Amino acid sequence: MKKLIVLTAFVAAFVAFFGVSLISCNTDSYEAIPVKKGDENGTFRTKLITTQGNSRTEKIMDFTVKDSVITYKEFPIKEIVRSVVKDAGKADSAVAAMGKIEYKLNFTPKLVPEQNVIEFTFAPKTLTLQIPLNGQTKNTVVTFTAANKGYFIGQDWSLRFGFVADKITVDGTDLTPYEKIKYDFPYSLKY
Repeated sequence: MKKLIVLTAFVAAFVAFFGVSLISCNTDSYEAIPVKKGDENGTFRTKLITTQGNSRTEKIMDFTVKDSVITYKEFPIKEIVRSVVKDAGKADSAVAAMGKIEYKLNFTPKLVPEQNVIEFTFAPKTLTLQIPLNGQTKNTVVTFTAANKGYFIGQDWSLRFGFVADKITVDGTDLTPYEKIKYDFPYSLKY
């Protein structure tokens, strides 16, 4: 009988403690830290999703944002080279021979305080590549477009955006047929 009374008292104390702890949660509130211009600057790690037709690849990569420029130290060019060089083995050899390719993506930031975001309007530059193939060089120019805006989100300090390799020109001639390459950065975190 004593054990039952002790057990009942213990359960009653536990329920009372649990109830009080839940009540204290009602007063907690989240206050977002307001973003300001310049908060978007820094180094980010992201999952890049590259889509071309039915082909989709994912890759973890880093980039930096500073003074209205996103800089990729190792821009992914495999899909571009494979669009120009149809033989997969030769395309992979060309990518290896070309090494690291840097690309800079310009943007104009606009602070939107009521949504706690910084909106990016992109102004992509062309990317010029020298693709080695069979002892010759294919002069390749990639034209990028960015129809959608990007956003630096104040709630979690993430950056979200995307752009498209809209057209490729090889030795002065537009590449046809050509399927556009879409680069999506759905969730980039500052570190």
